[in-house]
Amino acid sequence: MSKASALFDRVAQRILAAHPAPDLRGITVILPNMHAAQSLAQALMRRAQVAAILLPQMVTLNEWAQSMPLDAPVASDSQRSAMLYQQLRKLQWFEHADLWSMTQELLKLFDELTHALHVLPNDAEAFAATVQQAYQARQNVTLQLEARLVFELWHAMQSGEELDAARAYQMRLGMLAQQADRPLYVLRTSEWDTLEQRFLEAYEQRALVKVFDAREMDVTGHTPQFFAATSLEQEARAAAMQVRRWLADGKSDIAIVAQDRVTARRTRALLERAEILVADETGWTFATLSVSTVLDRWLTALQSDFYHHDFLDLLKSPYIFADMTAGGRKAAVYQLEQLLRKQGVVAGLERYVALTEQEIALHQLLARLRQAAALLAQNRKQTLAEWLAALQKSLNVLGIDAGLQQDDAGLQLLRALDNWKLELHGDAGRYRFDEWRRWLAQQLDTETFRDSSIDSPVRFTHLAATRWRSFDAVLMLGCDAAHLPSAGDGGRWFNDAVRATLGLPTRAFHAVRQHDDLRALLAMNDEVLVTWQKEQNGEARLLSPFLQMLRDAHLQVHGDDLSEHDLHAYLVAEGMQQVELAQSAQPVPAISQDSVPTSISISGYNALVACPYQYYARHILKLNELDEVQEAIEKRDYGERVHGILQRFHEQYPLVIQGDLTEMEAALRRISEEVFADLLAQDFAARAWLARWVISLPAYLDWQIKREAEGWRYAGSEQAFDWPLDGIRLRGRIDRLDVRGEEKLVLDYKTQSDQLLRNKLKEPGEDVQLACYAYAHEAADAAFVSIESGKVRQVAPQEDVPLLAQLNAERLEQVMGEIRGGAGLPANGIDVVCAYCEVRGVCRKGEWV
Repeated sequence: MSKASALFDRVAQRILAAHPAPDLRGITVILPNMHAAQSLAQALMRRAQVAAILLPQMVTLNEWAQSMPLDAPVASDSQRSAMLYQQLRKLQWFEHADLWSMTQELLKLFDELTHALHVLPNDAEAFAATVQQAYQARQNVTLQLEARLVFELWHAMQSGEELDAARAYQMRLGMLAQQADRPLYVLRTSEWDTLEQRFLEAYEQRALVKVFDAREMDVTGHTPQFFAATSLEQEARAAAMQVRRWLADGKSDIAIVAQDRVTARRTRALLERAEILVADETGWTFATLSVSTVLDRWLTALQSDFYHHDFLDLLKSPYIFADMTAGGRKAAVYQLEQLLRKQGVVAGLERYVALTEQEIALHQLLARLRQAAALLAQNRKQTLAEWLAALQKSLNVLGIDAGLQQDDAGLQLLRALDNWKLELHGDAGRYRFDEWRRWLAQQLDTETFRDSSIDSPVRFTHLAATRWRSFDAVLMLGCDAAHLPSAGDGGRWFNDAVRATLGLPTRAFHAVRQHDDLRALLAMNDEVLVTWQKEQNGEARLLSPFLQMLRDAHLQVHGDDLSEHDLHAYLVAEGMQQVELAQSAQPVPAISQDSVPTSISISGYNALVACPYQYYARHILKLNELDEVQEAIEKRDYGERVHGILQRFHEQYPLVIQGDLTEMEAALRRISEEVFADLLAQDFAARAWLARWVISLPAYLDWQIKREAEGWRYAGSEQAFDWPLDGIRLRGRIDRLDVRGEEKLVLDYKTQSDQLLRNKLKEPGEDVQLACYAYAHEAADAAFVSIESGKVRQVAPQEDVPLLAQLNAERLEQVMGEIRGGAGLPANGIDVVCAYCEVRGVCRKGEWV
């Protein structure tokens, strides 16, 4: 017989000695939780040794109290929170504080103050008298400022006719004590709250009360095994491995008592990967669930004026536009993302709408977003209920409610929104959008979702929920000193000093209670494994002091520190079974004939020369990186603006040498400011780029005049070409073409130093740009024009340009012919090329055999 069964048998024997079987309906047993009911019932049947037995009333104290009817209504927590927030806002005592979180902390303290009353009133009149008596007594005591604030506000909050949950609970217990007419038996493992202890004292004045306290029943605790992990991952792997071992041994009721919720999340993921579902008695707050993330993304997008990152995050949620087909929604979102990235629109819903006027499907989606945004206009104050109603309407417009209805957590979230709206219907306080949003975030952080659909032999639970329960095996997860004990305090504002002054439980009280619960857990369960991380980020972490004392005592007596050794060996064996992938080899892909392109751009040709595999990834597989929406001007934008300025200038002033130099410089400056105008409006840093360009204006005009003096004349700019070669077409666009009689010269503007450009041309044929430009326009010469740091210099190839152009054309024809013939495209770029290649992770260079 297990220790737990023996303990329940002792309780059953005591009950049956006073109340012989078979009829036990005349007594009540208060349980710490309803899980203990089955064990007690089985023990009563074993000890009674009768064919049938009529069981006693078995109930938790809270459930028993809820059976007592009250005449007055009970205010919800959301109503109390709104009422207190408005009081704090009027007082203006904490001007820069987060009043919503302060409200939550105060309400918890108010409930504890109510529970700490020295008398157990059973009606509203008696309760009011008790509160007033406590208030008058405390006025004569010197309290700290924070303690006085708490006490004054608590007294004010109790003056209303509507009951709060704590007051209702106290009155119900008072009514139960007044009506005591049957023996009462109580199971517990640790100290009760003051209120519940006073209930027992009041009940005992009218009927028998017998407490079975696990601490007083002389039960020898089981000695657990300990696993010290070196990281969160190792602890989670060890926990998952142990659960799998227990299941393989046939254990069908395994409890994971999670002290560290981060480790618990990882453990759950590993178990689910092994196809082991986990029931969760503790649950998770809605703030941590994906169903709430879509609300946060929607409200964040609103507040940021649909800043593109927030906007795209919202659109990628699986819950939005759930009334569309999944394929249609994803295609529309992808198309919109491409459009935003290409156009570089940073924010503004109206700008997005204007951008998609020609795209009917996208325009309809954005129209829905505009309609939903209008429902939550931020330039007004509304009640919490009105904000909630507006939120619900917006979720309907966006199809988010349809998505949430397909998820159990989503359904519970929608019900919570409905409940809060109904509860707050009578609250007249008006709130700004940001105040309401902070309130909503807090509500989502206090509301808990428990998935009741999972039936599993493995369950997550917490220490307090294990009172008087036994399992086949128990895994205590995350039991370092920081997590056990995890005694709560009054929060950021009201610490232990305030609580002690007010006569409320402190950290020490909560720590003692957890210690008692831990001792009871070890006493009632035969197989327990304790895990913790002995180091984190290179720093040592201590085991819980409760468990360290137990471990030290066992080591001193038995010479054994209770370490679990087998688990390490299992983890090592599991690690050795990991599949090792073969090392990569240098890729040399070939292209099928029907996939060989019929045309190539200058940039594509440059990529083909620099690294054939880079060309393959970028231009055949289309693995180019997505364009980023630019929030600040970059070097590329600067270069493009310079090109645009010079094109406009030379179209207006094709011959500079005959004009007034001062007038020419002023015109060039005016055109520059016009071209930079849109960038200056959205990015202050654009002024620095404009200034960088302006200092080069005199040098550029001097260079242009010298060229004209040599007989060269501007003949055009931004000229596109699509030149046919043997089996391939070469396409591109030149920056500028100059002529001198029959001579042609192709120029390419660069906002780089002349030295960098000379390096580009050092190896003939490495950079194909100038040669291809010259070939396409049948020009005898070509050159870069370096415009940088107030200097303008012309950089030309050292080789014969027509010959270089002819060789580049022939090489392109030859290479494309080889590719059509099945030749591979090797990843053979040099380090300089690889350093700036966005597909370097695809070829896996550095991992080749």
